Amino acid sequence: MLYINTETIAGKEIIECLGMARGSTVRSRNIGRDIFASIKNIVGGEIEEYTKLQADAREQALQRMLDDANRMGADAVVNVRFTTSVVAQGASEILAFGTAVKTN
Repeated sequence: MLYINTETIAGKEIIECLGMARGSTVRSRNIGRDIFASIKNIVGGEIEEYTKLQADAREQALQRMLDDANRMGADAVVNVRFTTSVVAQGASEILAFGTAVKTN
């Protein structure tokens, strides 16, 4: 399924808007990653353990959004966005959302 962060798709005409498609996941840190992150925090640099955690969460949220759009009968999702929020100490939600559409 095509997904894009713009409101239109070049070469396609949006013929029907089906509504908002969304997918989310809530992830928490774990003690192993926290130990490595604490060490990295002292010496500086990218905290790769958290980068991977966030990248995996974004991919899962994106896939869940596409699955939601597919259930709605969409051909594509336009105006795709991501947002994040802290749910609890050490846990955050990643939300992917966009407008599910039919194209010709």
